[in-house]
Amino acid sequence: MKSPIRNKAVMNPEDMNAAFAEAYNSGDIDKMLALYEPDGILVNPNGGQDKGIEQIRKTLEDLLRLQGNMISKNIYCIPFENIALLRAHFILQTEGTDGNPMQILGHTSEIVRKQQDGSWLYIVDHPHGAELLREVDSTC
Repeated sequence: MKSPIRNKAVMNPEDMNAAFAEAYNSGDIDKMLALYEPDGILVNPNGGQDKGIEQIRKTLEDLLRLQGNMISKNIYCIPFENIALLRAHFILQTEGTDGNPMQILGHTSEIVRKQQDGSWLYIVDHPHGAELLREVDSTC
């Protein structure tokens, strides 16, 4: 399955997190999905791995249901040949089920890969991958 057509290609890996926030804030699922390789992996809120655009779509649609506003700032980008390791800090302002303001924040960990056209896409996206671990699971 092909990735959806991108409206605005990300040409620098350090711009991925801001591009994700921009896509989220647009409310357009296709703009969000366009940031992932077709067989990319997104770690979902349950800790499972969504692999491929159709599985990723379901998790991102749930995120869009929060109808918030996101800011995501790159903390570091470590490029190596055609891949890069990213870490970002995000803040999502939304409303809780009680209608009161709610803030979701965290530190992400991602791997992006340079595409043939020079743009960059997520191959692994872990929205809370740079958080402190409560437990260490030695399985891989």
